[in-house]
Amino acid sequence: MQKTKWHSSVLLKLLALLAAFTVIASACGGSDDASESTDAAEESAEEEAAEEETAEETADEEAMEEGDEEAMEEEGGDNAGAELTVAIVDNGATDNIQQLTPEFFTPDSGITVNFVTLEEQTLREQVTLAAGTGGGQYDVVMIGPYEAPQFGQNDWLVDLTEYAKNDADYDVDDLMPPIRGALSLGEEMFAVPFYAESSFVMYNQEIMDAAGVTVPEAPTWDEIAEIARTVNSDDVAGICLRGLPGWGDLGASLTTVVNTFGGTWWEANDDGSIGEAQINQADSGFREAFEFYVELLNDAGQPDAASSSFPQCLQLMQDEKVAMWYDATVAAGILEGADSPIAGKLGYALAPTKVTDASGWLWTWALAMPENTDNPDAAWEFMSWATSKDFIQLAGTELDGGWAAVPPGSRQSTYAIPEYQEAAASFADRTLAAMQAAPIDNPGTTPRPGLPGVQYVNVPEFQDVGTRCTEEFSAAIAGNQSVDDALDACQAIASEVSVG
Repeated sequence: MQKTKWHSSVLLKLLALLAAFTVIASACGGSDDASESTDAAEESAEEEAAEEETAEETADEEAMEEGDEEAMEEEGGDNAGAELTVAIVDNGATDNIQQLTPEFFTPDSGITVNFVTLEEQTLREQVTLAAGTGGGQYDVVMIGPYEAPQFGQNDWLVDLTEYAKNDADYDVDDLMPPIRGALSLGEEMFAVPFYAESSFVMYNQEIMDAAGVTVPEAPTWDEIAEIARTVNSDDVAGICLRGLPGWGDLGASLTTVVNTFGGTWWEANDDGSIGEAQINQADSGFREAFEFYVELLNDAGQPDAASSSFPQCLQLMQDEKVAMWYDATVAAGILEGADSPIAGKLGYALAPTKVTDASGWLWTWALAMPENTDNPDAAWEFMSWATSKDFIQLAGTELDGGWAAVPPGSRQSTYAIPEYQEAAASFADRTLAAMQAAPIDNPGTTPRPGLPGVQYVNVPEFQDVGTRCTEEFSAAIAGNQSVDDALDACQAIASEVSVG
């Protein structure tokens, strides 16, 4: 910059000398050629001076920009300037993390977050592939209790225990104990919960009142089926149930029904390994549960049930196109949000049962750090913020959904916030009751292989088996094959991994 200013000074002096030479030449009767030559020199010198001044201004602007970047890095801390790629599920309940991050997290931290938002089954497949092969495309991934202990056991994830313990603002002890335990293997915690959930029945109270129907607080599946058939009409379906293929889509809701009907995917061998598949036997609780599920959807379910999962049923409830919905408790916060068209019209009941005392699932969409991330400290800074008490306060005050729509089930302190207690009065206690009742250690009537789980069998083989089998089941729901053919096909698939 000093050099630029020096050149400008010299050029101005040269212009002055040239002007003096012009005066002298005119006084001495110089020729026209000399005058034209002098004029040309003056114009050339002026152009060079203008160019130098422009260069000086550009240099000043660049210096200011560099200063701004340096200031932002100083304000943001050690991780400022880092860039993260974060894979999350696309289910409506994660919208707030995408809305708040660029407005609040990035300006404060200096860390840029690029979200990759994927449909549930696609997310599971891509995250499993990336983690298992060591691909470095994601710095943070959204997973759940099925993946966390397995991936951690395989050394695919960073153990977050020390990160959480050493983060004075995080308050790891405030995390819901069952959820924290579900994301851990022994003393090692491999993910932190963004929100947590069980499952229950959500219903439109106005539709029930108009039909003169009362939904029990703790219904059986037979009672729910009778109600659904009673209120079903050409304009409003009696119930919405998942039918989209995927072990975490159709597989999640169906497996809870299988459990409470006394069924299971496999027997457990004495050593806990995968025993004989229990899908298509004549007296199988699995067969009875699936026949019941398909018949209920045929009689009183939503149109195109084979293509429906959480997002589709959520929209149908908001549009008042279905009277009831059995699904994740997190949906209540969206349905009761300040911007929801049916807020205040809903009632809630525990997950329906058949022969067990409880049947609701236990799940959390949580953030984890792949072992091969290039930015572990920046990744933890984002994960800590997105699952913190401060984030819940921010979501309650800054988002259109208001306090009812903040991430539920992850922190005990959420349920002590007065604003949340008021906004979530109709469903908060029901959500906690459903989570506490979730039979994670004993989900059915028979032992099953692997680690604990309700709406899945926590063995590595289940991801492939569950996905392939639900493709067969979804085809039966759509009417493209018989229930018997779907069960027989799944029996063959599940038997591929049986041991002994």
